[in-house]
Amino acid sequence: MVFFNYATKEITAKIVYYGPGLSGKTTNLQHIYNNLPEEDRGNMVSLATSEDRTLFFDFMPIEIGSFKGIQTAIQLYTVPGQVVYDTTRKLVLKGADGIVFVADSQKELMDSNLESVDNLEKNLREQGMNLKDIPHILQFNKRDLLKIAPVEELNKKLNRYGVPYFEAIAIHGIGVYECLREISIAVMSKISRELNVEEFEAEPIKKEEKAPIASSVQEEPVLSGSHEEEAPQEEPEELLLEPSPLLDTEPSTPPEEEEKEITVPIELKVDRDTREIKLKLSLNIKLSRK
Repeated sequence: MVFFNYATKEITAKIVYYGPGLSGKTTNLQHIYNNLPEEDRGNMVSLATSEDRTLFFDFMPIEIGSFKGIQTAIQLYTVPGQVVYDTTRKLVLKGADGIVFVADSQKELMDSNLESVDNLEKNLREQGMNLKDIPHILQFNKRDLLKIAPVEELNKKLNRYGVPYFEAIAIHGIGVYECLREISIAVMSKISRELNVEEFEAEPIKKEEKAPIASSVQEEPVLSGSHEEEAPQEEPEELLLEPSPLLDTEPSTPPEEEEKEITVPIELKVDRDTREIKLKLSLNIKLSRK
């Protein structure tokens, strides 16, 4: 059941991926988790058994839609597919606000799909719930295999309440995001009606963002215009570098040697009357500068 914190204006909803063993429930959650921004997701918790795993993590569905002024978080769970873990299935299913039933498209596994749908309805009834009253969708997974049942047959046998269904190849991320978006919108729309909160507004899917989860096939980018015409390429601008006065590429020539001659006269005189000695020097000094 949805949790609404009136004090913090936060809504938390729970979506469970249900289906037979190895149908692709874990693969769906792993693709979603790996392609969400780290700041918008919580830690993934894995409870492993010998043959199956139960995964859980929560995230902020910023690319799906929101309530005005209300923080929204979605918790995603998988249930173990093996019948021996039915008790764990019931615990995980408790309080679910939405369900994605992941069916295996292989013809020989149709009985396993039917058994899992019956088990889902049985476990919901034990909790006082009914599948037709809970938002849910169907995912027909493994459409890339050879021996698969037609979509019409899968839909006729498994879709008991006429809900939306999607073909998928979860291992390549094909159809994974579409399923998540559809069930999230259905859950949040129901929440807005039951809690009488402001109407939920779903973000439209942009053409280039219809399947943001990475696919195994990468398409070549398409350029507008004719394929024969190539877009003119601008010539790179030439950079004219002026020589720096500090970086002179030519070797400097040493200055010419200069010589200078200085003459200092020396002369000695004696005054007989005063007996004073007068000295006069005269020197010839040659100076050179290199």
